Amino acid sequence: MGGLLGKLKNMVAVTTTVVKLIPKVTVTDLDLKGLTFEHVEYLAKLTIDNPYPVSIPVTEIAYHFKSDGRVIVHVAIPDPGSLKAHGKTDLDVIVKVPHNALRSLVTDVSKDWDIDYELELKLIIDLPVFGNIHIPLTNKGEVKLPKLSDVIFSKKR
Repeated sequence: MGGLLGKLKNMVAVTTTVVKLIPKVTVTDLDLKGLTFEHVEYLAKLTIDNPYPVSIPVTEIAYHFKSDGRVIVHVAIPDPGSLKAHGKTDLDVIVKVPHNALRSLVTDVSKDWDIDYELELKLIIDLPVFGNIHIPLTNKGEVKLPKLSDVIFSKKR
């Protein structure tokens, strides 16, 4: 019985250590990338800090782009690469917002000519022995929309 209790204490200690060593994800920037007839593209820049001495494969990045409490876009990006060992990895995630979704945000945009957003990300990493671990991240902010004159005259500058 004493041996079982000792093994259980050791398992709890190892699990607590692993939880403390989960990679940390931060959204460093969200900018307007482009404008097409179908959608507006935003570029979300992520920085992921990996505390482990080995590279960790990222199996998927899933995200929800919300505004005014509504999900505007939900996308999953399979196999975006690996996290560097004992270092920071920068990932670029493109958020494509369809124009018909933007039309539903006219009230928000008309107030201050920006989009108040919430970006919910879920980074899924594959840790040996432990399997897939989900790291959730939420980032809130606002994106200023370009003025029509900036879009029309931007090529002349």
